[in-house]
Amino acid sequence: MLYRVVIVRLRSHLPTLAYMQRRLAEGLTQREIIRCLKRFVAREIYAHLCGRLRASEPLANTA
Repeated sequence: MLYRVVIVRLRSHLPTLAYMQRRLAEGLTQREIIRCLKRFVAREIYAHLCGRLRASEPLANTA
């Protein structure tokens, strides 16, 4: 699932494309870069989910 998100981002997301170019210039392989991007996407998703949970906690505690 994360792999697909990264591949789609590499097609159209300018910050992701810039990251790919920068890391290629540093000597990383495409496979290593995709692994790094999957970790980044996982952290983004986790932060988003936790943010939603924190926003809904006060409502759940008032009942």
